[in-house]
Amino acid sequence: MANQIEVKDLLDAGVHFGHLTRRWNPNMAPYVYMERNGIHIINLYKTVAKMEEAGAALSKIAASGRKILFVATKKQAKEIVAQESLRAQMPYITERWPGGMLTNFVTIRKSVKKMAAVDRMKKDGTFNSLSKKERLQVDRMRAKLEKNLGSISDMSRLPAAIFVVDTLREHIAVKEAQKLNIPVFAMVDTNSNPRDVDYAIPANDDASKSIHKIMSFMADSILEGLNDRKDGKDNAEAKPAKAKKEKAAEEKPAKADTKAPVVEEVPADKAEPTEPAGEENKASE
Repeated sequence: MANQIEVKDLLDAGVHFGHLTRRWNPNMAPYVYMERNGIHIINLYKTVAKMEEAGAALSKIAASGRKILFVATKKQAKEIVAQESLRAQMPYITERWPGGMLTNFVTIRKSVKKMAAVDRMKKDGTFNSLSKKERLQVDRMRAKLEKNLGSISDMSRLPAAIFVVDTLREHIAVKEAQKLNIPVFAMVDTNSNPRDVDYAIPANDDASKSIHKIMSFMADSILEGLNDRKDGKDNAEAKPAKAKKEKAAEEKPAKADTKAPVVEEVPADKAEPTEPAGEENKASE
């Protein structure tokens, strides 16, 4: 499993701070430890348990070779989520959530292919044959697509799961995932409903330190799953090769000794003299 989670580290990162008591969602009651100065305090022991559960599930998904889409469009989470997603080699959305990103994925893929088409035009010289106005329009379109969809250009099919920071802000992403039965992992603050997601991690989703703490752990879990996949793949490739080699050794017949006997040349001066056939016949007579 990824690095061990310490409650003290979560405390230092401010993961335990919830929202004002008047803004809470009653469904978060099991995860609230107490109230202090009109603010709910999250039970960090339950946060640790939920983080481990979510991390193990994400690790399994990564080990299976499927993708996990990270979604966070709020200002304090954008950069952190982008960095950790890149480290975990996973796609992410940190700009505006494009409507139909999941439910109308075919259309989104067409937009991604437009970027690839523009890149090909620039490589083969077709782009230079356009007029100045057309080149400007194409560049603007390419820049816009890159900003919104560039981070998912490698995602050729629907993700196996999505990870959301702040389910209230990303409610459209959550709804689309629910419609397609895609598992939802999320950081859930005291003003959110944990029942809307499959893996709820009770945590402060407004502080950058808190977001970084949770995201770094999830990225570590995913990387662990990817390493397990790589090791398993290497072992799977090594086993058939080894078995084939052993089988070939068993089936290989014993090599017959077809070499002609070596005749040692005897020097002429040491050769034994031989009697002529005629002398031998005379002696017998």
